Amino acid sequence: MSTSLSTAPVAAPAPTRRHHPLLALSAIVGTQLMLLLDATVVNVALPGIGADLGFSSTGMSWILNVYILAFGGLLLLGSRIGDLIGRRRALIIGVLAFTAASVAGGFATDATLLLVSRAAQGAAAALAAPSTLALLTTTFTEGTERNRALSVFSAISGAGSAVGLIVGGMLTEWGSWRWVFFINIPVGLAIAALAPRYVAETARHPGGRFDVAGALTGTLGMASLVYAFIRVADQGWSDTRALTTFAAAAALLAAFLLNEVRAERPLVVLRLFADRNRALAYGCMLLIPAGMFGVFYFSTQFLQGVLGYSPLRTGFAFLPLAAPLFVAARTAPRALARFGAKRVASAGALLSLSGTLWLSQLDAGTGYVGALLGPLALIGVGVGFTMMPLNTLILTGVQPRDAGSASGLLQTMQQIGGSLGLSILVTVFGTAARHADGGAGEVFTAGATAAFAAAAVFTGLALLLVLAVRAPSKR
Repeated sequence: MSTSLSTAPVAAPAPTRRHHPLLALSAIVGTQLMLLLDATVVNVALPGIGADLGFSSTGMSWILNVYILAFGGLLLLGSRIGDLIGRRRALIIGVLAFTAASVAGGFATDATLLLVSRAAQGAAAALAAPSTLALLTTTFTEGTERNRALSVFSAISGAGSAVGLIVGGMLTEWGSWRWVFFINIPVGLAIAALAPRYVAETARHPGGRFDVAGALTGTLGMASLVYAFIRVADQGWSDTRALTTFAAAAALLAAFLLNEVRAERPLVVLRLFADRNRALAYGCMLLIPAGMFGVFYFSTQFLQGVLGYSPLRTGFAFLPLAAPLFVAARTAPRALARFGAKRVASAGALLSLSGTLWLSQLDAGTGYVGALLGPLALIGVGVGFTMMPLNTLILTGVQPRDAGSASGLLQTMQQIGGSLGLSILVTVFGTAARHADGGAGEVFTAGATAAFAAAAVFTGLALLLVLAVRAPSKR
């Protein structure tokens, strides 16, 4: 299951790029934004997709999860491929493949074709995404220049998911749900044109053995776990298939861990966890998206299904989350320099926890202003102040040879956390909704409030991990 590779390092080709930091940053950040948008841009379009292609209310979560699973499950393998062929080349190939898969998704005529195209998008994203932070690290020198670039990257990374909801609402309202896929075409082509001209190629590091076994067992294990949770949401905890799939997931993930310990060149570079603060920050990167993806998913359905909002109005309903998140993320570097990573991230996690707990008090008879406006603003500010310090804790002190692995693992934690968290919250929702009384709005709200309460648990655990961080550098 593995392929031997040459151990000799290969120098990057002589650079042919022009020196233009803004355009280089635009290509790198543009890639990150496009990939993150597709994790949430379809949220607002879910009712239309479900009606056209025949998805059930819980089955619609697969439209999100199949993308996130392929993305997160193959990210570390994508990082290794970037080491082999060069990270700029990996980014360009990934972006072009992502664009092609988006075209297929936009023309999908049934549920199967859509899910296959979403999986292809995720696989292509897994090839492109690990190169973004790695290229940012090698393109901008450590210090003020890199911190400024990193603050822009963190702001886009944090706000990208929320912006996706707004963009999805606009495209669905003004065109159709198919345009949430077609919008990637001009963006992908622009990135593919900019990157060769303004982003320098990195050295290739093809040594060791290619950990295909790790990629297969890890991805299949996470997919089985997510499937089992979603199956429970539909059928309950007594379902035999769900219990069997849980057992298969446990076996596959155990095999993955055993493989990573023994592999000559594992997907997960275990030495990255030797630093306490980095290990804690990785844990937070798993937990925060686990709650945030649930906030997006259930808030969207509450707005359209209970309050009767149109897709466009639903998208703009998330502006109180997206705008404060972006502002907070841009302010975070100054706060980080003054107060340190631990204090800034702790304050952000506490605000996110407060907003999520507020959502758990949702009532079907409450309007948008009383039910969602305040919580979304708190979560936006909280996440904005959390992501930059976590990125800093993870990337500080990383050796150049581990830059791709560290950034790939960071994004893997985000995507796997979002996918696994959403599947758990869908299960909580389904269990609570089955035992609720009243009309459709009351039943949905009962399930959603239970899911928000579970999301608050994820955020609370992230806060505890941040509080365990030891004296981080204020640089």
